Amino acid sequence: KNDNFDAIILELNLKDMSGLDLLAGIGCRNNTPIIVYTEKDLTYDEELELQKYAESIVIKGTSSMERLIAEVSLFLHGFNTKSSEHKLRVVKTGTEREDALRGRKMLIVDDDMRNVFAMTSALEEKGIKVIIGRDGREGIQKLKQNPDTELVIMDIMMPEMDGYTAMKEIRNMPRYSKLPVIALTAKAMKEDRQKCIEAGASDYLTKPIDVDKLISLLRVWLYK
Repeated sequence: KNDNFDAIILELNLKDMSGLDLLAGIGCRNNTPIIVYTEKDLTYDEELELQKYAESIVIKGTSSMERLIAEVSLFLHGFNTKSSEHKLRVVKTGTEREDALRGRKMLIVDDDMRNVFAMTSALEEKGIKVIIGRDGREGIQKLKQNPDTELVIMDIMMPEMDGYTAMKEIRNMPRYSKLPVIALTAKAMKEDRQKCIEAGASDYLTKPIDVDKLISLLRVWLYK
C-alpha cells in the first residue's frame, strides 16, 4: 500500500496467511506483475485460481532460479503486450524451460556481420541451430529452403529488401503466418515499434543487442 513495485515474487507458503489469500486481497486492485515462485504441488483448482492474479508460475526445481530471473527480466524490460499474452500462465519446471531452446532452429536476417557473429555465438552456446540471411530477400530464400525454421530474428534496415518488406512477405505465406518473428530496430521510438508489429513482427528488440534479453525473449516465443 505504501510503495510502488515493478514486480512481485510470491511464495505461496507464508507463515501468517496463504499466498492465495494474499493474491485475492491485492490482485484486483494492483497492476503490478505477480510471479508465483513456489515448491508447492498445485492442484488443478489452485492453478485456475492463481491464473486470475499471477502473470507466471515458476515451480521450484533444478534450474528454477534461472527461469525466475528470465521471467522477472521480461517484465522489467517492458516487452510489448503480445509477448506478455503469449507467456501468461505457463506452469513448468525450470529444467523444461532450459531445454526449450536446445535443438531449435532459427534464422537470423541481418547485413551487419558483427551482430550476426554475436547472436550466433550466443545461440549456438544454447544448442540452437542458426541459419543466416544477409538481407530480406536472401532471408526469405533461406526460410523457404529450411521450412522447419522455428523463429526468425529480422533486422529492419538492410539493403536489397528491408525487414518491413521481408516480414510482410513472410506473413503472406500461409505456412509462416504464425511463425515467431523478432524485429531488430536501431530506434526505440513508439512509432517504430508499432511499425514493426504492423509489418508482422511478433516482438522487437532495439540495438545494440542485449544477449540476455534476446535469450529471455526466445524462451518466451519457443517455450511450449
